[in-house]
Amino acid sequence: MPTIQLGASLPTSSFPLFLETNSIKFPIKLCSLFSLNPNSYKNYSFNAKYTHKISSFKNPRFFHARNITCSADAAAQGSEVVVKEKSVSVVLLAGGKGKRMGASMPKQYLPLLGQPIALYSFYTFSKMPEVKEIVVVCDPSYQDIFEDAKDNIQVDLKFALPGKERQDSVYSGLEAIDSNSELVCVHDSARPLVLTEDVAKVLKDGWLIGAAVVGVPAKATIKEANTESFVVKTLDRKTLWEMQTPQVIKPDLLKKGFEHVNREGLEVTDDVSIVEHLKHPVYITEGSYTNIEVTTPDDLLLAERILNPDS
Repeated sequence: MPTIQLGASLPTSSFPLFLETNSIKFPIKLCSLFSLNPNSYKNYSFNAKYTHKISSFKNPRFFHARNITCSADAAAQGSEVVVKEKSVSVVLLAGGKGKRMGASMPKQYLPLLGQPIALYSFYTFSKMPEVKEIVVVCDPSYQDIFEDAKDNIQVDLKFALPGKERQDSVYSGLEAIDSNSELVCVHDSARPLVLTEDVAKVLKDGWLIGAAVVGVPAKATIKEANTESFVVKTLDRKTLWEMQTPQVIKPDLLKKGFEHVNREGLEVTDDVSIVEHLKHPVYITEGSYTNIEVTTPDDLLLAERILNPDS
């Protein structure tokens, strides 16, 4: 049976989700499946039938084949897109109430393996050379969580007040960013497991296109229903994507979008929707299924298992 030797290594993850080899990163859970030994994986080769979607190994459905390539780098026809160092302002949304969690505090501040959920992505962004500052949008009573972490980061830390709706909080954060920033990167602090390589990809796509969002192909069958809960039609899953964050937009474009939605009195549920109302193209950067939003107790347990699969 034919085998294929694996090639160049992938970028390093921010979390201990993967066993790093000299040729590819394996999710830790796959080690037992393929009987991988850290001392002998260097010459490991795969049966050809598993190599059709090597990149899906970073996702929980490891062998779910997709023929979708989503990278604005391809649109650039091979030209190298470089996001300059210290050119990105991160707006970290941490002002939500998290009522579905049923906890005594907002979900983003609950401990995840001993650390507040919001600090996971906070540290991930702080270690990226492209990032110049993090604007945390949160209630003042929780600012100390980030202030106490300030000595561990090498970027500027700012705060902004949350608004009534998500778009109000994003606008509040946008108002606080450095005027020289070339990209705004909006992220939900309740998504603690975002990977550095996915952030790097969406930053490049956002720089090239003007607006980009991390997303993953829909796995479930989606049906459209009427007001009486009868099926109208089944949507084509091949065209459906589940949106995540980060969502990256050029500041001037985002400001124009806000001017439009405020003038028209529109409500939006995510950040790139603001730009969509301007008829500006928005690119989808394929991310990872592990980039979950922690909204329920079950999500919290899943995040713990992803971070610590041996527990």
